[in-house]
Amino acid sequence: MVLPRFADIRPAAVLPCATAADVAAALATARRQRLPLAVRGGGHCFAGRSSTTGVLIDTTPMAGVRLDGHRAVIGAGTRLAEVYDRLAAHGRALPAGCGPTVGITGLTLGGGLGILGRQYGLTCDSLLAATMVRADGRTVEADDDLLWALRGGGAPGVVTSLTFATVPAPSRTAFRFGYPAAGAADLLDAWQHALPGLDEATAPSLTVTVAGESPRVTVFGAAPDDGAVVLLRRRLGQRPSADDRHHGSLPVVKRWLAGPESADPRFAHLHSEFFRTTVPAPELLERLTADRRPGEERELDFTPWGGAYNRPPAGATAFPHRDARFLLKQTATVRAGRRPGPWLDDSYALTHPYGTGGAYPNFPEPGLGAEAYYLANTDRLRRLHAAYDPEGVFRHETRPPGGGKVPPPGARNRGRRT
Repeated sequence: MVLPRFADIRPAAVLPCATAADVAAALATARRQRLPLAVRGGGHCFAGRSSTTGVLIDTTPMAGVRLDGHRAVIGAGTRLAEVYDRLAAHGRALPAGCGPTVGITGLTLGGGLGILGRQYGLTCDSLLAATMVRADGRTVEADDDLLWALRGGGAPGVVTSLTFATVPAPSRTAFRFGYPAAGAADLLDAWQHALPGLDEATAPSLTVTVAGESPRVTVFGAAPDDGAVVLLRRRLGQRPSADDRHHGSLPVVKRWLAGPESADPRFAHLHSEFFRTTVPAPELLERLTADRRPGEERELDFTPWGGAYNRPPAGATAFPHRDARFLLKQTATVRAGRRPGPWLDDSYALTHPYGTGGAYPNFPEPGLGAEAYYLANTDRLRRLHAAYDPEGVFRHETRPPGGGKVPPPGARNRGRRT
């Protein structure tokens, strides 16, 4: 799936890669022809980093899951649907997202959240080993420093294989509650205050969407069983107008939550930020519904944090956002070719004083600097990327959607940023 915002960016060459040798050959082709370069192993990138007008390295032939005891060795081109199904057949699981077409590699390199995250941590926290092809074509096994970077800090090369620690495959009760718009502010306040006291195995997200006359308010996610769902409803303090639940294995529950995938020709623009404290619900929701342009859909998407997400120190991995209560993604979706109105930036300006200043790497924004994603880990990450990729071939922090240029041999790394 290519996001429509970047669908017009067409590569000069798509090079499917089944082995590390194929990747090295593709890199040599891009360098020889002095073409831009991008890597694609999953379904999308919000900032267009998997799109290019040059050489597109397609890692989807490197798909597959192999169990070695409680470890899973996963090819770089594998997508989540295959990961969950293959692991579940052996009674194992991996904490990750719900989107079936999301690539395991990109998810891991940006952190990786999901319904098991509050209990088991980020996807990247489970990463034990990795193999990567450098820009010069050499294949390396990740040492401690490179593993630190790959755990949420992107890759200074093309990752070809990842090894994860797995967990016992749980069953879960998925839920989706709909609420009247009139009580949205009180519900959002209750949700924000309830998070620290919830069982870590309960993961409720909250969205407020405006596409028509009034907001659509939804709380959805998963819990260990029906009793935990009932307890969550009580803590939210309002009776939902709709209450749908489904209990089953992890792959089944994730598919139920993800729903059917469908093409959407519109363009999505977003901001994200982590929060340690609550945001002012009435002002935020009032701004959400004010002065909406025809055809513009607006959404506030709150993801619960805490629990195992917060247990590692901020410097333990490249991913630094370890003290947050929740993550907020704000999205404006508009007709193809249009820009959003002022709401998206105005709403972000309203919430930003309450935030950590940190953005989620897997919700990238074109042109946003590395400091927002990596905070105090930025300098160390830059040094590691420069050591493995001195010519900046895989630097994408300020790269436009068309991709970055592969420099000629001997090019200097002046002013480049991780």
